[in-house]
Amino acid sequence: MNIRIVNKSHHPLPQYQTPLSAGMDICANLSAPVEIKPLERKLIPTGLYIALPEGCEAQMRPRSGLALKHGITLLNTPGTVDADYRGEIGVILVNLSAEPFVVRDGERICQMVIATHAKVEWQLEESLDETVRGAGGFGHTGK
Repeated sequence: MNIRIVNKSHHPLPQYQTPLSAGMDICANLSAPVEIKPLERKLIPTGLYIALPEGCEAQMRPRSGLALKHGITLLNTPGTVDADYRGEIGVILVNLSAEPFVVRDGERICQMVIATHAKVEWQLEESLDETVRGAGGFGHTGK
């Protein structure tokens, strides 16, 4: 799939780290380091602008290493970039650790997965068909 991109950062284009990776690493585009205090959130710019095809979205997801080692994740994960959005991609990072974390220019802060999605038209009904599960949810199957 070809996607048009404008890169106003001074970093390489997003890229897959391995041949079977689903996500491409996204780098911070900063003029100075940004400190995120415990339980604080910050919007981190990327310098990237994309034009997705209709029926696609870009999902911004946490990097597992940052989450495990530093407690850094995305606040609205996955964040969605819609096909009609043309602004700079920004990433909302949150620090869930007890220690401050410093984001530096060029640091890989998240990953982007391009996904297709369906549009729905609602069909209003008075009731739904029965299933074995029924309305069971939120731990209904036990431990």
